[in-house]
Amino acid sequence: MSQPNFTGLAGGLSLLGLLVASPAVLGQGLGNSPYSRLGLGDASLNSGGVRQMAMGGIGVAAPNSVNVNEINPALIYYTTRTTFEGGYSGQFKTLRNNVSRQRTGSANLGYLALAVPINRRWAGAIGLKPYSAVDYESTTIDNSVVGDQTAQVEKQYKGSGGLAEAYMSHAVRVGKGLTAGVSVGYVFGSIDQEAGTRVGTSSIPLELASRDIYQQHIHYSDFAFRAGAHYRGKFNDKLNYNLGGTYSFRSNLNGERSLSLIRQTYVGLQSSLTALEVDATGRAQVPALTQFGISLDDNRSWSVSLEGTRQQWSQFRAFGEQGGTAGIPLSDTYRMAIGGELTPDVASVDSYFKRVTYRAGLSVAQLPYRPGGNTLYDRAVSWGFAFPLPTATPLDATTISLAFMYGQRGNTNTLQLADGTLERNVKEDYVRMQLGVTLNNRWFIKRRIQ
Repeated sequence: MSQPNFTGLAGGLSLLGLLVASPAVLGQGLGNSPYSRLGLGDASLNSGGVRQMAMGGIGVAAPNSVNVNEINPALIYYTTRTTFEGGYSGQFKTLRNNVSRQRTGSANLGYLALAVPINRRWAGAIGLKPYSAVDYESTTIDNSVVGDQTAQVEKQYKGSGGLAEAYMSHAVRVGKGLTAGVSVGYVFGSIDQEAGTRVGTSSIPLELASRDIYQQHIHYSDFAFRAGAHYRGKFNDKLNYNLGGTYSFRSNLNGERSLSLIRQTYVGLQSSLTALEVDATGRAQVPALTQFGISLDDNRSWSVSLEGTRQQWSQFRAFGEQGGTAGIPLSDTYRMAIGGELTPDVASVDSYFKRVTYRAGLSVAQLPYRPGGNTLYDRAVSWGFAFPLPTATPLDATTISLAFMYGQRGNTNTLQLADGTLERNVKEDYVRMQLGVTLNNRWFIKRRIQ
């Protein structure tokens, strides 16, 4: 029996104990996203936490002693106090093409991280963060059926699930101003996809027709590795520069796939089930990710960063299929971002708002999908705030952070494919929000006997 081909993106519209939690609780399912049908879904691209989101997703070369910066494992070294951080994410979006529009959104736990300074040259961290998310649903009806002018074909596509990464990172000071770090992550999770079809005729209306559903379930799990380096130097006593880079090695995620063909009655009851494949083994080859950044800061008040990212999605394979089980070849992607933060007066006594940190950033990224050879982009502007609680002491401090991002990705162009059919691109307008809580505490204080 031939297997349906998941082609055409138009069909896509439509702390320790927690490290073994299901990825379903971790930033998954943030609203209908047709582009999550590609590859392993919407990839996180090692984008960091609430501080990084507010600055346009930058952080590779932006050291910070308050937040956990796991984008570059080498920056864990700058953790001066034991730091626990968690984020809660939400998203609202509007999807549209040139014939329809839909609004959707959701909210989930975003990430968890714990960083500990081990000694003067060594720090470590553990955490749980999203790796990719799949969430899409669409229904299309075709009234132009050759040979039967009264027939209608309804196609329905659904996808859900995603992957999470539980990681451990270590950073060491190699020399003056130079730090290096490594991160080992365990990636795990499941992706479910369905492609359903039913045909209505003059004798059996569409709403009374049975539906044939091609169902796919894949569970992935394996290790992923990332290395990073950072150098901090001085132009003078008031101005520092930072150079940082990370390299996420290509991963081969082991997978188990089950395929089924289901027939449903018009009321949604299952009338038959045929297992096409049960727990067949395979793998997903996730391409390497390279990130590089440069930043300037004055030690306490401000910093500004510029970063670039590259990932070779053209090398992505899943169960031997180029582009993955959706059957859509992917292309290499690049991302550029600039961002910064400003704290007017960290030690201000007269004004609380001078102690607040203000953040902003801009980013533009290519999508790996190239309809008709045309490049689609994801453009966004970010901003945010960090509010230190007034109860802070040299031993204990709490910071509440907010991050916002408004962006657009894709477009509403209509393309005519080689077979004469039309494919309508989908444009997403989205607003993402993240609430983060950071707890800093100094552990392992040596007591002095008078």
